[in-house]
Amino acid sequence: MSFDGGILVGNANIELKPMTRELCHALFREWENDPDIYSDMSLFKPFIYTKEYADKYFDSKQKPDRKMLAIMLEDKPIGEIQLKQIDFDKKECTLSIHMQNDSYKGKGYGTTAEKLAIEYAFSILGMNAVNADTIIENKRSQHILEKLGFKFLKEEDGFIFYRIQRS
Repeated sequence: MSFDGGILVGNANIELKPMTRELCHALFREWENDPDIYSDMSLFKPFIYTKEYADKYFDSKQKPDRKMLAIMLEDKPIGEIQLKQIDFDKKECTLSIHMQNDSYKGKGYGTTAEKLAIEYAFSILGMNAVNADTIIENKRSQHILEKLGFKFLKEEDGFIFYRIQRS
């Protein structure tokens, strides 16, 4: 893995690039909501792309305590990673990931992207810890977090909380 001019390069042709409005639109044009991230399935509905939605989503994430990164596979966005709640005083942040649709899951792309994001948090942002959470039903995400070295912190209100510390 390497950091090259704002782009994090991993294996399996996966890179992380700063999310732009154009990349956000490209990501959402083929987006499918994932039922695995809903603890209340009555809230689940199929995603329908609109320019307005993508613009509103992108604009809402432009904050000083957040880094929004596109997961790129051969110049195509296939997901997003965010480092959010970045606290430079405590030197910690929270990781979140969403893949575009099921065709990109189970192939190691998300795992590679999470490794890159953790490296970015530690090496570039100077964080000492990265937190993550997942709903209890999302076993795939829990497995990946544990595989990457995240340690279980607690289970609360339908979520499982994890943390990885800089070694």
